[in-house]
Amino acid sequence: MSVRLVITDAMWVRLEPLMPADPVRGRRWADHRRTLEAIAWKYRTCSPWRDLPDELGSFQTAHKRLTRWALDGTWERIFGAVLAAADDSDDIGWTVSVDSTVCRAHQHAAGARKRGLPHQAEPADHGLGRSRGGLSTKVHLASDSHARPLAFHVTAGQAGDAPAFEAVMASIRVPRSGRGRPRTRPEVVLADRAYSSRAIRRQLRRRGIRAVIPQPSDQVDHRLRRGSAGGRPPAFDTQEYKQRNAVERCINRRKQWRGLALRTDKLAIAYQAALHLAAILMWTRR
Repeated sequence: MSVRLVITDAMWVRLEPLMPADPVRGRRWADHRRTLEAIAWKYRTCSPWRDLPDELGSFQTAHKRLTRWALDGTWERIFGAVLAAADDSDDIGWTVSVDSTVCRAHQHAAGARKRGLPHQAEPADHGLGRSRGGLSTKVHLASDSHARPLAFHVTAGQAGDAPAFEAVMASIRVPRSGRGRPRTRPEVVLADRAYSSRAIRRQLRRRGIRAVIPQPSDQVDHRLRRGSAGGRPPAFDTQEYKQRNAVERCINRRKQWRGLALRTDKLAIAYQAALHLAAILMWTRR
């Protein structure tokens, strides 16, 4: 069986130094490159773990690696290191776009244990919500101006966009290659009408971030009805708003991985770890 691989030699040169070292005691790590290829194959094809090709090793090894690194924060650390390298080469566009997308959940995603969760980072609802369309998960994300992801936040499918905005913005942390605090503040934030609220605009203004968010018609009508008491309309740059398609393109790239477009993971932390792996490969591909 021929397996199409996604990690090129040039990408591995950038990724290999970021891999965890072998433990001092106990068994050594299985080959990192083959394990990453195995995890990527599973989520690109949306196949069951047990259908993993023999060329990619044991499915138990790949599955345990995914969850173990999700619990100890290894995926986030690698993602942060990749972002730091991109920022050091001035490769991050700090005109950030924020949006969300709903992903249907397979029936295998339901049924996770309610007690004895492996880590406090796992939400109580496992990031699954019920609606008229069935089980679903919503991925809130921020992308740079080149349609590459900067931060993720996973919630239940029926969750609103505006309440998750603060969590998405708090997840933007690009470490410095040298000394100094991580960069957390974009220059501009672009978002659609779902994020038009006084709280969001106040938060961005307090942090010195320029907001490019259109007002929905009901907010415009309410301000006009109040007359002079309604105040001035918020500033809005129509030309700059056209760059918001970056987050739409980022979502389309992410959903090319069928295992991310259709969630089969029971735990939200495992699904978010797969999101981090897809983002890591997306950034190292450049």
